[in-house]
Amino acid sequence: MRKRSGFRNRKAGFTLVEMLLVIGLIVILAGVAILNVDTIFGDNAAKLTAFKVRESFKTPLFKYRMDTGNYPTTDQGLQALLQKPSNVSGKWSGPYIEGKDDLVDAWGNELKYRYPSSNNPGSYDLYSLGPDGVESEDDIRNWGE
Repeated sequence: MRKRSGFRNRKAGFTLVEMLLVIGLIVILAGVAILNVDTIFGDNAAKLTAFKVRESFKTPLFKYRMDTGNYPTTDQGLQALLQKPSNVSGKWSGPYIEGKDDLVDAWGNELKYRYPSSNNPGSYDLYSLGPDGVESEDDIRNWGE
């Protein structure tokens, strides 16, 4: 005797509608990811620059100060960490940083430096103008928050 199940024998597989649905979902997810890629990586760029501005320069600038007796002046700038300025009174034993790439933020803009500071009494101001490259709310500074 033969059992009748009410279902026809069907080969395993996907229908055209199922395949189109999966492809459509993949396209939507890829579109969302592509549209937000600048936000995803932009946040990391901001974090990297914030770390550089607030932490990475502390040691080289402190070492420069210990060797020469003071932080580099605004006129000397951060370039003084890479090349000996002509008007250094103390013993310069640099370079204190690896190269010119250390002097720019994650967006390729030059870091801004000021000594004597107008925001950190007895210290220096170090900041990035952020992704837009102009002074605005998105600036990353070593003072305030």
